[in-house]
Amino acid sequence: MILSMAYFPPIEYFYHAVKSDRIVIESCENFVKQTYRNRCSIYASGGKLDLSITLDKCRRNHLPLKEVKISYSLPWNKLHLKAIASAYNKSPFFMYYQPELEMFFKKEYIWLLDFNCEILQKCLKLLRCSPKIVLTEKYIHEYGQEDDFRESISPKIQSGIQFPAYTQVFDYKFGFIPNLSIIDLLFNRGPEALSYLKSF
Repeated sequence: MILSMAYFPPIEYFYHAVKSDRIVIESCENFVKQTYRNRCSIYASGGKLDLSITLDKCRRNHLPLKEVKISYSLPWNKLHLKAIASAYNKSPFFMYYQPELEMFFKKEYIWLLDFNCEILQKCLKLLRCSPKIVLTEKYIHEYGQEDDFRESISPKIQSGIQFPAYTQVFDYKFGFIPNLSIIDLLFNRGPEALSYLKSF
């Protein structure tokens, strides 16, 4: 299957990823704004919260993904780390996974693609899943329609998947919020996260 690169991707992303022993990541596309390529969604005390990475000089159109740099002119990394800690420090598996994820906010990466690649590898490892990850060497215009999720997994498109509810830290306030970042599932379900992804 083929997927776009993403920042702590949503559960839908991993729902598809764990079903394959080989994942193709589109690395030769142009950067698309307002997508999961530089944003993720978590469950904060006020409800759903979007976290976006600040990018360097990403205003021009048709900028190749491989040329997208991360900017630290604003301390987004510290703000994201603080927001995640505030949202999940009472979750059952926060103390177990936090040290594994904290490194991504303390090291200053240059390239968005490298950053997201390492995050994807870490998340799959935490899920105890090990599909082979392959980056495209040129842009793939057509892929098997049933296995192409580059555009369908998007903040602008509501997933057609019915996600089974699981306990979330603030669900007593706003109810179950589906398809958040994979970190929501990891912090709340821990080692059972992979079983959850394969259960529906």
